[in-house]
Amino acid sequence: MSVWEAFRSDHDDPTRTMTQPRARRFAFKPRARLLALLGDQLIRDPGIAVFELVKNAYDADASTALVRLKDLDDPAKARIIVEDDGSGMDWDTVAHVWLEPGTDFRAKQRAAGLRTPKYRRLPLGEKGVGRFAAHKLGRRIRLTTRKAGQNEVIVSINWDKLETEEYLQDARVLVKEREPKTFTANRTGTRLLIRSLRHEWTRGMTRDLHRSVMSICSPFGGPDDFKPSLTIEPDTGWLEGLLDVSKVLEQAPFVAHCKLSGRQLVYDYKFSPPSGMDRIDGRVVEGLAQNLPPGALLNGGRDLRIGPMRIDLHIFDLDPQVLAFGTSDKRGLRDFLSLNGGVRVYRDGMRVYDYGEPGNDWLGLGQRRVNVPARRISSNLVIGAVTLSAAESQDLLEKTNREGFVDNEAYRTFRSAVLFSVEQIEAERLKDKERIRRAYAKARQKEPVLEDLATLRKELERRHLVSALGAYVDAVEQQFVEVRDRLLTAAGAGLTLAVVIHELEKGVAELTRAVERDVSINRIKVLAKHLHELIDGLAYLTRKSGVSQEKATRLIRQALFNTEYRLRHHRIEVFNGFEHGDSDFTVKCVPRLIVASLMNLIDNSIWWLENKGGRKRIYIGTTKDLDAPAIVVADNGPGFVDPPEYLVQPFLTRKPGGMGLGLHLVSEIMKAQGGRLVFPEHGDVSCPPSFDGAVVALVFASAKWTD
Repeated sequence: MSVWEAFRSDHDDPTRTMTQPRARRFAFKPRARLLALLGDQLIRDPGIAVFELVKNAYDADASTALVRLKDLDDPAKARIIVEDDGSGMDWDTVAHVWLEPGTDFRAKQRAAGLRTPKYRRLPLGEKGVGRFAAHKLGRRIRLTTRKAGQNEVIVSINWDKLETEEYLQDARVLVKEREPKTFTANRTGTRLLIRSLRHEWTRGMTRDLHRSVMSICSPFGGPDDFKPSLTIEPDTGWLEGLLDVSKVLEQAPFVAHCKLSGRQLVYDYKFSPPSGMDRIDGRVVEGLAQNLPPGALLNGGRDLRIGPMRIDLHIFDLDPQVLAFGTSDKRGLRDFLSLNGGVRVYRDGMRVYDYGEPGNDWLGLGQRRVNVPARRISSNLVIGAVTLSAAESQDLLEKTNREGFVDNEAYRTFRSAVLFSVEQIEAERLKDKERIRRAYAKARQKEPVLEDLATLRKELERRHLVSALGAYVDAVEQQFVEVRDRLLTAAGAGLTLAVVIHELEKGVAELTRAVERDVSINRIKVLAKHLHELIDGLAYLTRKSGVSQEKATRLIRQALFNTEYRLRHHRIEVFNGFEHGDSDFTVKCVPRLIVASLMNLIDNSIWWLENKGGRKRIYIGTTKDLDAPAIVVADNGPGFVDPPEYLVQPFLTRKPGGMGLGLHLVSEIMKAQGGRLVFPEHGDVSCPPSFDGAVVALVFASAKWTD
């Protein structure tokens, strides 16, 4: 009798009365769709899924895990293959371990301290659900595995078919043996073939996956006996330009090594000035010991199994003035740190995902730096590793979804201890940052527009032209102040203030030069009138406008028209993607705000390109490489220094005299329009290769492609 039949019989029994209580033992009957939930909902994204399969290879005592992405451009043929040379599995292991969700096989090995026979590893897995990572990747999988001296075992799974069964006990999987064909001779290992992929792999996803796979081993003493790799067949070129972390580490001017045990932190710190920075000397601190504060004690009087542990920090200084000393590839360094920076966590040299990944600032470094920018480090300024012993950190429990540790007392203590250590190194670094600042102090920045106008007035007075031109200057100043105040009181319009300032600065400067050079009065009047018209024309940005359906082409064209004067003045070449075949899309938005946002992005590029020698270029177009239609603005300048979460914070800027409102307000506007502001890395979106500086994209979730 089924559960439902028993339920119906009890309820339909005419002889039973409400005074007759019932008692019966029922068994849980999990639905077959539970397998889908385990694979699809416990594991967040395809990158984590592949990462989990690579960890399985490590637990299998493999020396390598080869990840191959094949025929990604053809959904019908696309497949992912993960193959290792580990110990493999026999029939009994497949039937009674691999096919048992939630098995405690690995957890028992760890608890008993059982290490693998060849490389003496403690297993990283403990939940028994990592195998369902394959479900996240594709609907059909084929497992081929062989243990020494055994036949090959083949497991074929069609997830779509399994999910049609009602109960898990009815979801049958075909398992068979055969003579070795994949792992011939004396070879052992496991090969997982995944087809009918659930996701269309893009350039950005693939590059993110490569970074994740290659970061599974710590750069600070990771296991030398395990080397994962990832390839794309046929080669699409998507992995070009990814740097080696070991080469980047050599460029860090601030290096620290911390050891924590029980109640104490002991650290070494070294500051090495870049070559050419000859006004200050290096500095070394060795063996400085400090007591850990309450809440960060690794034993804590509660016998917590957390440490001892080691923290390695390589900290960089991306200030352009510092980078000018001894850094040959400034852009490459910035790009690498923006994607690979952060503090990661390793057990026995193997990574605990996803600490230190973009979007997981688990120590809150970005927010701390926002509060005190000059004193703190952020994720894009550090490559760090926290190294734990698997045998001595058993109270740090990994989450079932494979994304870090369970938030228990041990984790909170662990995090506090790491953050305390970082704070001590920040204090050491600040001493040297102050020494650099004093040795290479910068001059005061002038107030924009108003000081230029004051200079212009003096020249007019000196040349007795106040009566002829003073009214224009007064009108410009009055209107500028009115527009400035109006823009600063409205967030949406406020972001265009920087554009207004820079447009007027150039106009005032050009008029000033004309007066100084005693050019004809008619020419001076033309320039003065043009300046007056310029401020009047830019005032349209403060006018109200409603929501409408707009084409990307029109938004881009309007933004370029509004900035045409400055682009020409700064001799910047514009590469308009629509003139080279970019696709168009329509989006429902407030066009004034989107145009103003694009103007702000263009203005940022203009400012940073001013310090660049040679050709100065800006690209603006559309892309299909992100998850929704997007407008991309890129340049060939120095690129961004800070991580996205820092870039969009209000009132923070690296521009001398900048207000720090632009990107923050662009981000807020995009949120209000149902989209978002993103900062793709080079290679994640397709634009001409010469635009290798800053890349910004306005992504419109509800937009529709028109061609």
